Amino acid sequence: MMNQFQTGDSIGSQGQFPLTQNVTVVEGGTANLTCRVDQNDNTSLQWSNPAQQTLYFDDKKALRDNRIELVRASWHELSISVSDVSLSDEGQYTCSLFTMPVKTSKAFLTVLGVPEKPQISGFTSPVMEGERMQLTCKTSGSKPAADIRWFKNDKEIKDVKYLKEEDANRRTFTVSSTLDFRADRSDDGVVVSCRVDHESLNSTPQIARQVLEIHYTPSVKIISSSSWPEEGQSIVLTCESKGKPLPEPVLWTKDGGELPDPERMVVNGRDLRISFLNKTDNGTYRCEATNPIGQNSTEYVLIVHDPNALAGQTGPDHALIGGIVAVVVFVTLCSIILLGRYLARHKGTYLTNEAKGAEDAPDADTAIINAEGSQVNAEEKKEYFI
Repeated sequence: MMNQFQTGDSIGSQGQFPLTQNVTVVEGGTANLTCRVDQNDNTSLQWSNPAQQTLYFDDKKALRDNRIELVRASWHELSISVSDVSLSDEGQYTCSLFTMPVKTSKAFLTVLGVPEKPQISGFTSPVMEGERMQLTCKTSGSKPAADIRWFKNDKEIKDVKYLKEEDANRRTFTVSSTLDFRADRSDDGVVVSCRVDHESLNSTPQIARQVLEIHYTPSVKIISSSSWPEEGQSIVLTCESKGKPLPEPVLWTKDGGELPDPERMVVNGRDLRISFLNKTDNGTYRCEATNPIGQNSTEYVLIVHDPNALAGQTGPDHALIGGIVAVVVFVTLCSIILLGRYLARHKGTYLTNEAKGAEDAPDADTAIINAEGSQVNAEEKKEYFI
């Protein structure tokens, strides 16, 4: 990583002045130090190290160090390289232009300490469900201190603190982080990763991985092949059990005891098959699964249905229909009878009133005439009424 060129201490003065730039290099890499002069009247250039030892004077090597080589030497530039850079090479290097007075420019060499490959400790296999787990990730040799991040599969675990300590060389750091959690069956087979990020790694982090193995008691579930079992049919009850270690063959019981009819009730692995169902098969069936960690069970209540009763419930209710028809007929007959009685009663009353004219006649002849008239009118009214 390079910075812009910077001028020396005589930037404000007239004439020549040297230009340098800071350099950052990874430990073990090569650092290139360049000093340039835009205007130079054949004046010498020199590079010196943080201890003020001369490295190169123009094109002449002054310090016996095989790691230091001349890259280019001219009146306008003096460039050297330092290979296999170590942490002790870090510091301020000086380029001098031997004018009167001497003009200088500083370049700071930063050496990055590469973190060692991280290691995860604290895992013992297997772990029982519910136990507390503490996984520690550690890396040494980073400068500046590296960052540590935790992941479960591809999901990052946030808010995990880490600790940094200065190494014995007082230049690099050892960084550690502890992941603290309780083991759950959902963690079985999960890959826990410790990722170390550092600028010296060129965006390629170092990663340590640990696959978790969690042991837990079985979980049990019964699945029926029929939602409406009927007499004469067959049914298969499947006992699904999960656990680690894998549960042993499951145990089937009915109403707290052994299966009462082994010829019709056949167990095959995790399946219970009951053939030719009848009402005696009604009851509570239990499936129990066991592994070295523990045991678990679940129940299924079987109710065998009568297909004839089902058909009667689903078909038309003839008795109900017959009863409705009878009520309708009865109501109709009653209505006709009442209507007939009503008509007959009103008819008699009308004829009686017409006959009263004979009783009021002054003599027999008039009474007969009135009676005959009443009969004629009665016949006419009768015919009209009908």
